[in-house]
Amino acid sequence: MGRDVRRKNALYAQAGGVTAVINASAAGVISAARRHPHRIDRIFAAHRGFRGIWDEMLINAGAVSDADIARLRATPGSAFGSYRYDLRSQEDAPEIYDRIFEVLAAYDIGYLLYNGGNGSMDTAWKLHQAAVVRGYPLVSVGVPKTIDNDLGLTDCCPGYGSAAKYIATSIREAGLDLEAMVQGRPKILVVEVMGRNTGWIAAAAALAAEGPDQAPHIVLLPEQLFDAELFLARIKDVAERLGWCAVVVAEGIRSETGHTLAERSEGGYVLLGGAGQVIARLIEERLGYRYHLVLPDYLQRVAGHLVSKSDAEQAFALGEAAVEMALAGRSGMMPVIERQSDQPYRWQIGAAALADVANQERRVPTEFIAPDGLGVTEAFRRYALPLIEGEAAPPYRRGLPDYLRVDWRCEPPRCAPPPFPLPPSRG
Repeated sequence: MGRDVRRKNALYAQAGGVTAVINASAAGVISAARRHPHRIDRIFAAHRGFRGIWDEMLINAGAVSDADIARLRATPGSAFGSYRYDLRSQEDAPEIYDRIFEVLAAYDIGYLLYNGGNGSMDTAWKLHQAAVVRGYPLVSVGVPKTIDNDLGLTDCCPGYGSAAKYIATSIREAGLDLEAMVQGRPKILVVEVMGRNTGWIAAAAALAAEGPDQAPHIVLLPEQLFDAELFLARIKDVAERLGWCAVVVAEGIRSETGHTLAERSEGGYVLLGGAGQVIARLIEERLGYRYHLVLPDYLQRVAGHLVSKSDAEQAFALGEAAVEMALAGRSGMMPVIERQSDQPYRWQIGAAALADVANQERRVPTEFIAPDGLGVTEAFRRYALPLIEGEAAPPYRRGLPDYLRVDWRCEPPRCAPPPFPLPPSRG
């Protein structure tokens, strides 16, 4: 049920890893908030997400001009700064909540729009619960975002379609290069992409191939345990037939024992990276083929020059919908994408409870994975192709994208400094 909200300012925060379209959601939030001046006096943005709330670093997001909204919508990265923070429960860390609600009260915040992935939706849910317990009139609404595409109860996640488009495009172009330079010993391309526990990004690379001889020839997902012998046999078959082979590896792929192929610990967190190198060396040692290893890394999540039009439209629409949901008093909820048809791709906006998506990971389903575990099925292609359709190119100036740089000057503080430093984030 909706709750009456007496406070009339809104706070928007960006959290977690950035995307090529997260600022499209920001533009949607700001645009929708401006349409309701009788309900929302001011719209603030937290500088670096949760950290900005803690340190009372709030930006006047309403100062973004109407003319700059279009540029904001086409700007990748995090215009207001992002931050990862694993918020503990109110019972475990009441002092953290005391500080957060002190800042919210000082700025008369009645609406919180929290833009992030499954961990961020957990934060939005915990703040909703804390507000209820404290009797603070806050409507906390999640705004979905993640290139990992692993949020549940939504057809897709803003950011995924553009990351998928970038990876598929890059693999197709690299394949043309390799095919043109066939000579001597077979050459193997290994591309390691993001994907800790889910293989949605790696699977998207398969969209580049329109036939069995086109890149990529093999796609390795975390959802399927790595069978070295089957993999090497496929590499040899393709390489001997074509003179080259392209492999896409998700960073979180697991061996037959269930352990990730490559990881390291830093500050108490397990960091992935290096699976591609393990795979490449295995090919070299067992088959004697030359290899080229490519890591798109940050490039795959901030390629603003290659944004999917459908992705950008959904990101903006979900930002707008989050504001409408907040104004309706639907705290503890998140707007989602509901697919109505594949071709033509039609969708509508629905709603999901934060409690049902917080910290939950949607993995690539079995019906999307090829029976041998080395690729994807036609069912996946039917699902993913609409998500990369259309182009939403940014404006250009002097040959380069003309992205918006938001002024990060913050409001004068209204509270005393925080009682202690916020513990380090995952980074």
